[in-house]
Amino acid sequence: MPPTQACCAHDHDCEEAECGPAWSLHTHIDLPRVRCLNEAVEGSARGVFRAWDQRLDDTGNPLESNEDDPELLLHIPFDGAVKLKAICIIGEDGGHSPSEVRVFINRDDLDFGTVGDLPPTQRWDLGENLRGEIELPTQVSKFNGVHSLDMHFPANFGASITRIRFIGLKGDFTERKREAVTAVYEIRPVPGSNKVPGTEGSAWGSAA
Repeated sequence: MPPTQACCAHDHDCEEAECGPAWSLHTHIDLPRVRCLNEAVEGSARGVFRAWDQRLDDTGNPLESNEDDPELLLHIPFDGAVKLKAICIIGEDGGHSPSEVRVFINRDDLDFGTVGDLPPTQRWDLGENLRGEIELPTQVSKFNGVHSLDMHFPANFGASITRIRFIGLKGDFTERKREAVTAVYEIRPVPGSNKVPGTEGSAWGSAA
C-alpha cells in the first residue's frame, strides 16, 4: 500500500473556528482498556487522549517507548461504533516524534510478532508535528463502524526513544454498544394447573 501523506489543515484559529467538537472522539474511548506495547510507564498511553483545546498542554507525562527501542503498538477501544475522519499526532522534537503510523481497525489480537506482516487499513508518513497543525485524513469509507483502533509506530526520526504527547481523533460517534440484558422472569402458577386428578368437584369441608 503506498504511503499517505499528511496534510496541513489548520491554517486558521481553531478556537474561533470551533474545531473542538469535531475532535471529540476521545470522549468515546474506553480508557481503562487502552493498552500499549513497549510503553516505558504502564498506563501512560491513556494520558495522550485529551480535548482539542488541551492538545499543547505539556504538563503531563508523554507516552514514551523503552530506551533504545522506539517501536510502539497502541490499542484504542471505543464504547461504541465511530466513523473516523482524521488523526492528529503531536510528538516531541529532537528526533523523538514517530516518523510513520500504520493503523488497523477492529483487531484485538495484534502484537509485534504479527503486526509487521499485516497490511494496515491505512498508513501515513509523518512529519514532526509539534503544534498540532498537521492532520492525517483517513479514507473514510474504510473507517466506518470502528469499534477499536490499533496504531503501530515502527520508528521515529532517529532518537533512541519515541515520545507522543497528544493523539486527536476526528469523526462521528454513530452507535453505542449494546449491553447484554439479563431478564428475570417470575414464575406464577396458572389457575387450575395444579389440580390433582380425580378431585374435580370436591372441596375441603364437603359432606361425606
